Amino acid sequence: MSLSLTHVSVDYDGVPAVVDVSLELPAGQVLAVLGPSGSGKSTLLRAVAGLEPARGAIAWAGEDLARVPTHKRGFALMFQDGQLFTHLTVARNVGYALRLRRARDVDARVRELLALVGLEGYGDRLPSTLSGGERQRVALARSLAVDPRLLLLDEPLSALDAGLRERLAGELREILVAAGTTALMVTHDHEEAYTVADRLAVMRDGHLVQSGAIGEVWRAPVDPATALFLGYARVLEGPAAARLLSAAGLAPARAVAVRRSALTVDVSPSSGGADQLVGVVVSARVTPDQVRLVVDVEGLGEVDAVAAVDTHPSAGEPVRLAVDRSRLAVIG
Repeated sequence: MSLSLTHVSVDYDGVPAVVDVSLELPAGQVLAVLGPSGSGKSTLLRAVAGLEPARGAIAWAGEDLARVPTHKRGFALMFQDGQLFTHLTVARNVGYALRLRRARDVDARVRELLALVGLEGYGDRLPSTLSGGERQRVALARSLAVDPRLLLLDEPLSALDAGLRERLAGELREILVAAGTTALMVTHDHEEAYTVADRLAVMRDGHLVQSGAIGEVWRAPVDPATALFLGYARVLEGPAAARLLSAAGLAPARAVAVRRSALTVDVSPSSGGADQLVGVVVSARVTPDQVRLVVDVEGLGEVDAVAAVDTHPSAGEPVRLAVDRSRLAVIG
């Protein structure tokens, strides 16, 4: 039982919004479609739901869904604002679809779902009395109530503040795994995608630019733009890339993506050498865990680096840098 997209395209008044996208989502896994605003990710999700006409093939368990209307696909769609019924209690919101279907043991199922999302005892409360995170968990429970074949999540946490979003992303992952739910989530937040999903699909300008397991995509971004969008601090190209890769003991390549923590101030004794990276601190900012630096390195230009909080390098100070090759991603 899996979702399969084959050469899926969607146009709006002749303007391409999604272009020739092919993807596979195995049962029981979570796929995050990641991209900036206007990349086509939400349009793709709506096409899977049957809310947008699309060319190509969208299939579930090998069955082409082209002629299957939205309400018969067995999918559930959860939007970023939750869209709860404000006049109904939490329990009646969660059990709404079950009652429409005249399901048995609705109250028991609602209690089970509220326990799953960590809201035991909230059944009699109204949505207006809940926090933003609690409302989103109610919306999730409602989406899971009818055991959907596929859960579609459209920016489910984007309306929340950063701290709450980070916490709920972990909770969302735990809930989906506990329920054994297959889910497709669209988001613009790479940290949210890394936390919730098993697989990642990166979209840009309507095109699928890269897909695969989270770790695979992170370790080997397909191009500089994708690397920067995934959270790498900088991408070095040409001679600068060759210089850094040489210092790391790696073969030359067209470009290399660099995490902020890939370069660290080296305070150990050293005899130096041709590949040693030395530079001058341009700026330093102290955080609780480390000092974040910008260092001007000959042959590289300005790069990010970090130092231990007890070293306190300051602007204008010369420093020697060590390279953590595990925090680099070779491109090309």
